Amino acid sequence: MSALASASWAFAAEPAASSAGVGANNHSAQSAKVLRYAFQIAETGFDPAQISDDYSRTITPHIFEALYAYDYLAMPVKVIPLTAAGLPEIANDFKTWTIHLKPGIYFVDDPAFHAAHDTNSTNSARRLKPGERRELTAEDYVYSLKRFADPTINAPLYANVEELGIQGLLALRKQAMAAKRALNYDTPIEGLKALDRYTLQIKLNQPRPRLLETLAASDLYGAVAREVVEFYGDRIMEHPVGTGPFVLSQWRRSSFIVLEKNPAYRERYYEADPAPGDAEGQAMLAHFKGRRIPMIDRVEISIIEESQPRWLSFLNSEHDLSFIVPPEFINIALPGNKLAPNLAQRGMKLQRTLTPDEAFTFFNMEDPVVGGYTPDKVALRRAISLGLDVEREIRQVRRGQAVLAQSHVVPHTSGYDPAYRSEMSLYDPARANALLDTYGYVDRDGDGWRDMPDGSPLVLEVATQPDSLSRQYDELWQRSFNALKIKVRFFPGKWPEQMKAARAGKLMLWMMGNAANSSDGQEALQYLYGPQAGNQNISRFRLKEFDNLYERMQVIPDSPERDALFLQAKRLQAAYMPIKTHVHRYRNDLTQPWLIGYRRPVFRSEFWHFVDIEKK
Repeated sequence: MSALASASWAFAAEPAASSAGVGANNHSAQSAKVLRYAFQIAETGFDPAQISDDYSRTITPHIFEALYAYDYLAMPVKVIPLTAAGLPEIANDFKTWTIHLKPGIYFVDDPAFHAAHDTNSTNSARRLKPGERRELTAEDYVYSLKRFADPTINAPLYANVEELGIQGLLALRKQAMAAKRALNYDTPIEGLKALDRYTLQIKLNQPRPRLLETLAASDLYGAVAREVVEFYGDRIMEHPVGTGPFVLSQWRRSSFIVLEKNPAYRERYYEADPAPGDAEGQAMLAHFKGRRIPMIDRVEISIIEESQPRWLSFLNSEHDLSFIVPPEFINIALPGNKLAPNLAQRGMKLQRTLTPDEAFTFFNMEDPVVGGYTPDKVALRRAISLGLDVEREIRQVRRGQAVLAQSHVVPHTSGYDPAYRSEMSLYDPARANALLDTYGYVDRDGDGWRDMPDGSPLVLEVATQPDSLSRQYDELWQRSFNALKIKVRFFPGKWPEQMKAARAGKLMLWMMGNAANSSDGQEALQYLYGPQAGNQNISRFRLKEFDNLYERMQVIPDSPERDALFLQAKRLQAAYMPIKTHVHRYRNDLTQPWLIGYRRPVFRSEFWHFVDIEKK
């Protein structure tokens, strides 16, 4: 299934309106190929074990490398070897995975590799001589995966690794927690072994038929060198050292990020496997096939939270890519969802994609007002859901760039059924008010606002962000809640701070987004899986019936049986409403005429090494 609803791509180029700036490897301002664009939300850092946000996870896969990757042009998606020499050898009903690495892959040179190391450790790393390079080995993947289980790191996505059921890893973590110390990385475990310098073996407690896609996540599971982590300690978030095509060269936190081409990156060439009928993909392949990657010298990312300056930077040719045209400018840039003639005349190109993502509102199931599993609490959440006018949200705020969602399972993933319908997408304020009346949420003190069944005030505290787009959502929500006679209080905060509060269980409800990292729809259901509470399960929903479904889905291959479990899981979400899934979004990306070869990846945001800047 193609991810592109429409796309336009060509090789025409025209002069740039401004200089690209000084690039990597002593390129002059005129010759350096610099990719410039903006994030709308700030990053948190660049240590794979300590990040969870999409913005940091856009940077890390260009620095670190996992064993596998997604073919850049293949649709349906296809996993291919990256640092692995081939596909895994799978045995014991998907419970034993043996992977051979390519020899001759090296980390970027760094002072950490030339410093003295702890001689009491059984770590095989040694101090390198000047000019000597540190080779990637199977032991690096053993160490990198173990780091997620280290309680002193407090990895936000550790639960994802625990779910894999790597033999011995949980026991090793519990030992460290009991002793209140860091994980003992030198303790061997059955589930993670370097059989030799270039052979990794993973043994699991349960079958994991879809482990291959997990092993293709360079943003999280790219190889990290132990010497680097130990050398930089608490500063590791700002000192990423990997084997990938780019190197972090400048970082002004929450402001500006610069990466330069890895000058010692191995010989890697543009290869892809677009479908025979994919004209765009075939044209890209014909143009780039055999070119050494990366083709650009430098990437500059600005953090611009407000939509207007971000959009103007692109219009003024200060940026080469508008990664998601801001909703406020959709009607100007894309009338009728087509590229505006004035932009087309400038040679700009549009890619419009129904992405495997969602926007949703979670309810804190431990909150005394909106949480809980009793009929009155369920009725309150379902009434709020029925009272939110998502179709108006799509028309007015999203400018038509979304479709109604029926569940938390997103397009382009297993378990997604475009024909499925549920209460999730309904807007019915009359029914919402009737539910509230029936379960005792009535105005008891005559002030015009509903109260709790016990007579205390009913006040919803809604987290938001201090930007113009968020204010539009707040105004829409205010209208919806006024129609239900529910008093609401909005409190703004920067996204990273709101996320920390959400994970700590301190927010009542908040609207946020999620994008799939693989074609497995079960990934989205982590947001409802009890053991993930406080991690991916931001709502802290705990329901044994749902957890049992989730665990059965993990161990069986894709099949009609698994599809039936997806259906049951979606119905439970709609019944208990711990999460109100609003929409699945279209993403509209615009490129300047000199940015060649861009295609939004279906899963994850790895594309820098596949694009070129071609200016006349």
